Amino acid sequence: MTPWLWLLLAAASPDTYSWWVQPCTPKLTAESGCEAADTELAEWALDAWQSAGAGKLRFTRAAAEESARIRIYWVNGATGLYGETVPIRVAGEAGSAIYVLPDLTQLGPEIAAAGRKDRLFRHTVVYLTCLHESGHALNHEHTADFDSIMYSFRYGGDILEYFARYRRLLSTREDIRKHPGIRLGGK
Repeated sequence: MTPWLWLLLAAASPDTYSWWVQPCTPKLTAESGCEAADTELAEWALDAWQSAGAGKLRFTRAAAEESARIRIYWVNGATGLYGETVPIRVAGEAGSAIYVLPDLTQLGPEIAAAGRKDRLFRHTVVYLTCLHESGHALNHEHTADFDSIMYSFRYGGDILEYFARYRRLLSTREDIRKHPGIRLGGK
């Protein structure tokens, strides 16, 4: 790379994404199983990507849903997925609508049982789902690397262990902020 091109790239301003997270109202809790504090987990996921971006990413809270490039919604189990990211356009820019399933009872008996026994496991699943789906919003694709947050469950593997190894890093919910989770295998 020529020196002038490197300087130009280094001086480029960070890619800024406005974001909005659907408030978890009592009605939405009944429909999706979300909890009011799930909004914070979604925000922490965006913070993790911003930190991993080494100054090339910046996230700002949008004043309104319609102006946000990244929008996170809580959904019920009808989709059959942990989460889904759908491209949208916002004021001529690429954006994403992210759908996260916070109700672990919809994710199979093993995941549901682990979530019933351990609240931090439930927070782990919601946080890592927000992190994975916001990775798609940033154009990261699925991988077969079991240690990556962008791992796709279509490759198989021990899905309970996928979440459990991250959960073992946590003593309290706030520890999620100390362990971003972009790489889950500790490598």
